[in-house]
Amino acid sequence: MTTTGYNGNSPLTTGQPSRLKPGGIVLLVIGTILGLVGTGLCAAGIAFTVASAAQRDDGFFTSPTETFSSGSYALTSPSLDVADGLKAATGAPFDIATLRLEATSNDPNREVFIGIAPRTDVDAYLSRVHHSEIWNVRLSPFNVEYRDVAGTQSPGDPAAEGFWTESATGTGTQHVDWTVRSGSWSVVVMNADASPGATVDLAAGVHSGLVLPLAIGLLVSGAVMFIVGVALTVMGAAILGRQLEPLEPPAGGAAGGAALQPVYPVRLTGHLDSPLSRGLWIVKWLLGIPHFLLLAFLWFAFVAVTIIAGFAILFTGRYPRSLFWFNVGVLRWNWRVSFYAYSALGTDRYPPFTLARTDYPADFDVHYPERLSHGLVLVKWWLLAIPHLVIVAILGGGAWWWWSWTGQPWFGQSWAGVSGINNGWGSGVSLLGLLVFITGVILLFSGRYQHPLFNLIMGINRWVYRVIAYTALMRDEYPPFRLDQGPAEPDQTEPGSGPAAGAHG
Repeated sequence: MTTTGYNGNSPLTTGQPSRLKPGGIVLLVIGTILGLVGTGLCAAGIAFTVASAAQRDDGFFTSPTETFSSGSYALTSPSLDVADGLKAATGAPFDIATLRLEATSNDPNREVFIGIAPRTDVDAYLSRVHHSEIWNVRLSPFNVEYRDVAGTQSPGDPAAEGFWTESATGTGTQHVDWTVRSGSWSVVVMNADASPGATVDLAAGVHSGLVLPLAIGLLVSGAVMFIVGVALTVMGAAILGRQLEPLEPPAGGAAGGAALQPVYPVRLTGHLDSPLSRGLWIVKWLLGIPHFLLLAFLWFAFVAVTIIAGFAILFTGRYPRSLFWFNVGVLRWNWRVSFYAYSALGTDRYPPFTLARTDYPADFDVHYPERLSHGLVLVKWWLLAIPHLVIVAILGGGAWWWWSWTGQPWFGQSWAGVSGINNGWGSGVSLLGLLVFITGVILLFSGRYQHPLFNLIMGINRWVYRVIAYTALMRDEYPPFRLDQGPAEPDQTEPGSGPAAGAHG
C-alpha cells in the first residue's frame, strides 16, 4: 500500500502500511512495561545493596549526630507504633529490624540516661513531670521542634525503674540496641541524676537482615523481568519494523544506477502551515501529553533496539533491517511531535499516532546502510560525537542538561539529551528554545510566522537529528558541521561528490 507524503512539491511513495498490525504493538507494549518495571526493580535492588554496604562495621546504618536540648527534665520521642503481629527477630534466620540509639551529654562530667519502654509505662513515669516531646525534625537544614508538656513534680531515678526494655546510663556515649517488636513504644533521654536541663547529642542507627535478601530478590527479579522485557520489545520492534520497511528501493539505490544521492543520508523535512493559530502554541505542550507518554515507552524500545543492533553491527557489519526501520519510525514520530509542540510550532495539525509515514507536514527518514564499520560502533556514539554533542548542547539545550548531569557520555542518555524530547521547552536556556519562544510571541501578536526564523529553526533541528542518527549507529558518515536551513533537505548531488564525499566510513 502506498501513502502520499507531504514534501512540499510532489507525492512521496513509501510503500508503508497506513495501519500497523497489532501483534508487534502488543509485544512492544508488554515488553516495554516489563523492561521498565525490571529497570525500576533493579534500581531499587541497587539502592538496597548500597544501603546494606553503607552500614558500619558493627552492622548499623547510622544517621548524623545532632544536638537536642531542653530545659525540662526529659526528652521523649513521639510514640513509636509498630504494627501488631510483627515478631521479634528471635527464631528468624535474620533480624527483621534492630534499632540503635546513641546519646552523649554535652557535659563530659555528667552522666546521661537513655532508655526505651512501652509508651504506657513512660507516660506513667513522666505523669505530672515537666518534659519535652520531640515533635518535628527537619534534616536539611537541621531543625527540631518540641512539644512542651507541663508538670510540677520531679521524676525518680530513671535507672532505678524496672519497666525499661532497654536502657543505658553513664558518662560518654551511651547506646541501646532494641529489637523491633509490635506495640507502642517511646524513647526517653535525660540526665542520669534526674535533674532538669538535658542537652545531648543523639544519633540513630538501624540494622535489618531483610536488606540484603531484599536487595538480592529485587536484583534477580528485576534482571529477569528486564531481560524478558527487552526480548519481547526487540521482537515487537522487529515485527513493526518489517511492516515499516519501504517496499520500493530508494532513489540512488542499486536500481538507480547513477541516480542522485542526498547531501547527507538523514532526511528531515518540515513544511510550514498557514494560517496558524495565534495562541494555540501556548497549550500545545499540554495537548501533546498523550504523545509524550507513548514516546517515553518508544524511547526505551529505541535504546534497547540500538544496543542489540550495536552487537549485530560489531559482529556482522550490518544493521538488522527490521530494527533499523523501527528506530526510524520512532525518530519520525518524535520529530512530528517536536514540529507540532515545541521545537518548531510549524503546524496546528495534531500529530498522528503511528510510526509509519503519513501526509503530515513533518517527516523524517534515513537511507538504510548495506554495510557498516565493525569498529566504529565502539566509538562513534560517544568519542567521535563529542564535537557535535557540544554544539548541539548550545543549539538545542537538552544535551547540555545530559552532559552536566552525567559528567560523561552515556550510551542511552546521549540520545535522550540531544533528542527532540529535551530540546526547546524545559531543557534550560538554548538557542532553539529562545528562537521558538520568540516565534510564538510574534505569532501571538501578529498572527504571522517569520520565515527566516522558521528556516533557522529547521536548520537547528536538522543538525540535532543528524547527530541522533549518527550516535544511534544508523550511519557511518560523519554529520556535516553545517546548518542546512529551510523546510527541505539541500539539493542533491551526484554520487561521490559534494559535501558528503568526505565522510568517513
